Amino acid sequence: MALAGVALRTPLVESPALNRLIGVPVWLKCEHLQPVGAFKLRGAYTAISRLSETDRARGVVTHSSGNHGLALAYAAKRLGVAAVVVMPEDAPRVKINGVREQGAEIVFVSDRRQREPVFEGLVRERGMVPIPPFEHADVVAGQGTCGLEIAEQCPDLRAVLVPTGGGGLLAGITTVIADLIPTASIVGVEPSNVRKLSAALAAGRSERIDPGPSLADGLLTPSIGAIAFAAIDGRVREAVQVEDADLKSAVRFLFENAGLRVEPSGAASVAALLARRYVPTGPTVAILSGGNVDPDLFQRLVS
Repeated sequence: MALAGVALRTPLVESPALNRLIGVPVWLKCEHLQPVGAFKLRGAYTAISRLSETDRARGVVTHSSGNHGLALAYAAKRLGVAAVVVMPEDAPRVKINGVREQGAEIVFVSDRRQREPVFEGLVRERGMVPIPPFEHADVVAGQGTCGLEIAEQCPDLRAVLVPTGGGGLLAGITTVIADLIPTASIVGVEPSNVRKLSAALAAGRSERIDPGPSLADGLLTPSIGAIAFAAIDGRVREAVQVEDADLKSAVRFLFENAGLRVEPSGAASVAALLARRYVPTGPTVAILSGGNVDPDLFQRLVS
């Protein structure tokens, strides 16, 4: 397996506190424990590792609000590949610093809507290999390894809740779980101000929206990727929304009851359960997708 020795096989941790509140077994898939603090390492490393030597020599470029950029920078450093990450200026400082520490070049944009045009321009101007955060088959395949682990760790799974940005993790998990545990429900969780998954499911195709503000900085993508939607179409039937207050409660709950430090985006699945946005009927896995949160924000959320 290409990810052996790179990405962790993250633990599935039962949450007694959630069990009591929800009334069914709830397991936490701890992707925030990955070396870069998020599931994104699975997809980023898979994509770069599958490049030819010629393409590796060109270097790689991506756009990201943080976690994918950090994962790409980490993977590129391990594989000896130059990397450039287009990031918004208001990205969390912990993620910006992480990308820099891995030696990648950062190109900042003042408006999040500029990320993709600047990224595309760098591909043309520098001849670098594009590895976007979710619109890439190898990235989605890498995220699917999380689903393989869940299927092995919780074979009696009835539902899995997935924090959803561009849909790469949702697509990868859906591809696996829909085949291995077809009776399980796969539920995407998105901020209430960023309903791109809801829009896509209603329209039967990827729909671009204008994202509103949210604590979940990693889930502000304006649309589900076309590759991702092809994987979830007809398999994912439900999207649930969480408010900022729900996210704050979930971050605090995970810290106080499980000693886990999770970013608001990563806690979206638990937020949906605590706020009863989704009510499961059997063994449920809530994915904690990331833990890269600025210290000052984390203290405000848990205080």
